Amino acid sequence: MQEYFEGKRENFNLELNPKGTDFQKRVWKALQGIPFGKTVSYLELSKTLGDVKAIRAVAAANGKNPLWIIVPCHRVIGSDGSLTGYAGGLHRKKWLLEHESPVKQQSLF
Repeated sequence: MQEYFEGKRENFNLELNPKGTDFQKRVWKALQGIPFGKTVSYLELSKTLGDVKAIRAVAAANGKNPLWIIVPCHRVIGSDGSLTGYAGGLHRKKWLLEHESPVKQQSLF
């Protein structure tokens, strides 16, 4: 985790077996496919899982993710680009997305 926060690690190669329903595990597996520095919407994630109507279930499963950074649920945003829902708080979600952003904002002062 330290390497991730220092900007030296973008991926985790761990064998995971979090406890959850089969559907939750499918969502969490899909989350692991979102590349570092990228985001997808809940709608896109629902389509990836094969059911556009499952958007609320996908969002609920995303919120139950027990491995927040390793299974990058912070990379899921609203269809309009808004930061929506994050168990750790939206300020942390914003920080994580900025940390992973390939374009770093430079200080003006």
